[in-house]
This record gives sequence, structure tokens and C-alpha cells, in this order.
Amino acid sequence: MRNFEYFTSTRVIFGKDTHLKIGTVLKKQNCSKVLIHYGSHSAVSSGLIDEIRSSLDEAGISYVTLGGVVPNPRLSKVREGIELCRKEQVDFLLAVGGGSVIDSCKAIGYGLANPDTDVWNFFLRTETPKACLPVGVILTIAASGSEMSGSCVITNEEGWLKRSSARNDLCRPRFAILNPRLTYTLPQYQTESGCVDILMHTMERYFVNIETMEITDSISESLMQTVIYNSRILMKEADNYTARAEIMWAGSLSHNGLTGCGTGGGDWACHQLEHELGGTYDVAHGAGLAALWGSWARYVYDANPERFAQFAVNIFDIPCSTDFNKTALAGIEAMEDYFRSIQMPTSLHELGLDLTEKEIHDLAFKCSFEDTRTIGVFKQLNMKDMEKIYLAAR
Repeated sequence: MRNFEYFTSTRVIFGKDTHLKIGTVLKKQNCSKVLIHYGSHSAVSSGLIDEIRSSLDEAGISYVTLGGVVPNPRLSKVREGIELCRKEQVDFLLAVGGGSVIDSCKAIGYGLANPDTDVWNFFLRTETPKACLPVGVILTIAASGSEMSGSCVITNEEGWLKRSSARNDLCRPRFAILNPRLTYTLPQYQTESGCVDILMHTMERYFVNIETMEITDSISESLMQTVIYNSRILMKEADNYTARAEIMWAGSLSHNGLTGCGTGGGDWACHQLEHELGGTYDVAHGAGLAALWGSWARYVYDANPERFAQFAVNIFDIPCSTDFNKTALAGIEAMEDYFRSIQMPTSLHELGLDLTEKEIHDLAFKCSFEDTRTIGVFKQLNMKDMEKIYLAAR
């Protein structure tokens, strides 16, 4: 197992109607003007933004609003937010939404707190942020775990490059308000795509080719089992509060560093491969991960079939064979069967993408940063490997 540091500074306020306390929560942050940042019009039409406004009015906190964040959040919206916040002298950022809105807020926070640097440089990783304007979250989508993480992902429309910032505790939200009821109205596809994202944040850290800690493995396996069980419930009962609550808390725990303790940080190849799909074709992140995972797993499992066999036995109760390869492949197939059971794609075609070999080559070229980097640690992948995985996923 590897040495590790574990840190999370985010205050979690969990439960029914907790978002109505936002005025009181923000008052403790000693802020004078807040940006309420959100995504689609549904945040307005549902009455959620009005409830937040009322709470802030009651607390005597000034605010401005900026909506329009889309999945795979855009750099242009980040720049718009930076300009608005400078003009309005905003000193706190409130994300009302899921991972896209939270990541957009974090990027705005970086841009505001580092005025002499172009914010995109932090995503190219040519420069490191020295500060970030404080961020808080009212979560409406259980998926990304960005409400407790120190990372964010932004898409630059120029070249459709989807890039993540380096992990940095500066952008960790000060607080996250988690009310499972706010996720009731999500479309089923978005709910289940979010469940895949939660699983993948755990699995990226789980599938490493080193000795791991038994306690970390147990936490990860329990989290995965919880998400699988409750995601199936939500296929039939969209307003099941208990299932929504389990999924929401699992999403936060999956990406706050807990499941990476002792694993060396994780593999993250699937995420890197999916980022090119999301950036280029604007697909839902979790669905894109589901479409790629089986092809990635079959390509790399022989680097440590025993690890995949452990996954098969402990997650899907597959009998352990003396042939680890056989058990590993059965576990991969079981995971794909699970994806199908929640109506998630297991190929690019099912994702709605019928890509040519040229288009796949271009994805691998972008993912490898023009053939200058490798990805993954379970098995290190070069550009040719990436291309083969994309082809296998067709």
C-alpha cells in the first residue's frame, strides 16, 4: 500500500429542506455579495432559485445570478462569470446544481482570485492557481462528487478540449447542502448516468496494480454495492427518499479522497478516454463511462486478473474459480449486465455514436495530447492502446 494524506474541509449539511437554511449558512461565511450560479431553466421554474433568493433576502445578503451552465461546462460561461463577478464585486460563489455548475463555479473562483493569469492555463496545467474565491454548493444532482472534491473539469469550445485542473484544496467547497428531495425531478437517464459516475469514481481508485488496504477495499466495495442496489430501486421508484439519500451520500464519499487512501491515487484512464467523448460529442459523462468501461476492462485486466476476480466475487457474488482470468471476465460481463439493467449504454453505438476509424484516431490523438503522454496505472496506455480501446467500444 502507498503512503497517503487524507483531507476534506467541506462542511456537509444533509437532509430534507436543508437548502432553506442557505441564508444562515452564508451569513457565517462573512460574505457581502454572492453569485447564484445555476444550470437550466428548471432551477427557476421549480421555484428553487426563488427559495434561495428569499433565504438570502431574509439574511440581508446581496446577490447576483448567472444561469445557463450546460453539461460539460464551457469556458465561455466561466469567462462570463468572471467578468460579471468583477463588475458586481462578488466575494462568494454559490453553485446550485450538479457537477457542471460546481466545476464552473470553481473555475470562476480560480479566475477571480488569480487576475493576472488566464484561467484556461490552470486546465492546461501550465500554471498553478495561488488562490480561489470561496465556493458553496446546493446539490441537485448526485453524480460528480465535485461538492467535496478539489478538482474540476471545463470544456474549451475552441478545439472542444475537455480538461481537468490539477487537484487543489483551494477549490474545495466550504460547504455542501445535500437535500435528496431536490433530485426527485431528474430524468431517469440523468439519474442513472449519475449513478455510473459515482461508481466509476470509486472504481478508478479501486483498480490499481499495487497492494491495497483491506479497509479501503471494504469501504469501496460497500459503496459500490450500495449504489448498484439503490440505482435499481430508482428505476422503479423515482421518489424513493431512502434510495435517493443513499445515492447522494455515496456520490460525495466516492470523490472526496476516502476511497483512494492507500491506493496511490487511482488509474483514471476511463475518465481520460471519456473526457474526449464528452468534449467532442457532448455526451452525458456517466453514460460515456459506461459505454467505454467494458472495453477498457477487457484490455487491461490481464495485468492483474486477481484484482478483477476480487471485484467479481465481492461485488457480484460470482464464485471464485482457481482460474482468475475466468472469474475476472465474468465480473466484467456482470458489470455490463448491470449497466444494461439501468438502461445505460455498453458501447459507443448504444451511446448514439457511430464513429469512423478516422474519428476514433482523432479521439486517441487528443486523449494522448497529440501522442505526447500515456494514461492509466493499472496498465499504462499509449496512443495506440487508446485507439484500440475506442475501436473495441464501437
